[in-house]
Amino acid sequence: MTGLVVVGVDGSPAGTTAAWWAAREGMARRSPVVLVHSWTTQPLNVPVPQEALSKQRYGQRVLRRTEAELLHRYGDLSLATELVEASASQALLEHSARAALLVLGSRGHGSAASFLLGSISLHVLGLSRCPAVTVRAGDPAVATGWGHPAAEREDIVVGVEPGPAADALLEFAFTTAEAHGGRVRAIRSVPLPALVPHPRVIGTGRREPDEEARLAAALAPWREKFPGVPVVGETTAGPAAHVLLSAATHGRLTVVGRRRHPSPLTWKLGPVAHAVLHHAPCPVAIVPHD
Repeated sequence: MTGLVVVGVDGSPAGTTAAWWAAREGMARRSPVVLVHSWTTQPLNVPVPQEALSKQRYGQRVLRRTEAELLHRYGDLSLATELVEASASQALLEHSARAALLVLGSRGHGSAASFLLGSISLHVLGLSRCPAVTVRAGDPAVATGWGHPAAEREDIVVGVEPGPAADALLEFAFTTAEAHGGRVRAIRSVPLPALVPHPRVIGTGRREPDEEARLAAALAPWREKFPGVPVVGETTAGPAAHVLLSAATHGRLTVVGRRRHPSPLTWKLGPVAHAVLHHAPCPVAIVPHD
């Protein structure tokens, strides 16, 4: 596997956790990692004067410290740093044209804001040309040094709507699972009318065979392409966001999609992506598709 893993860092706990996640991902994918710091887009609480030179020096310290910590843990990691004058969103979106993956920090539940300040992170997630992952500060699914191992989780949870759009999400999910020796857990949500009463169990339902068959057909070519990756397909009744969030409880990563947009002035994340970004208890990957 090749392709850059690009992560935005700013010295905050969220940015640091994102950098650790990106480093582990780079090792698993055998991909180089680039740490990017925008000295013109720093957290509001940076304890330095507002002069440009002071901001640049702060950024250099952040990059050097993060680089040293990651290389101390992952000595074989191919790692580079960039201190940029461009805004964080511009720098990351430019990288997304040639990167395999962008990684952003997130401050916590109820907020998709990252080191990018406020809604800029949503702008990047909505326009990135490659998959973008948000990582929450202190996420138990992320190893952050020798004394802070990741929780034991193997599932790459992916929301699947059978059709052409599913391929981009499944390719990313299977590739990630293969890199980590994990399992793909493909979730298909269906509306309640898709259930019919079970003749023997009051208050429960039986899934329509056609719905399960559609999910199985969507997974079939990826099972064949990645024969070593365990796969579980689940068809569950209920709102897509609720179904995905329930599955994500024990996930290593949750994967959702968004449509590409023809204009850089237009960006939008759907309601499912918004809900998962705000509430998933693990890192979230937003994968663009046609």
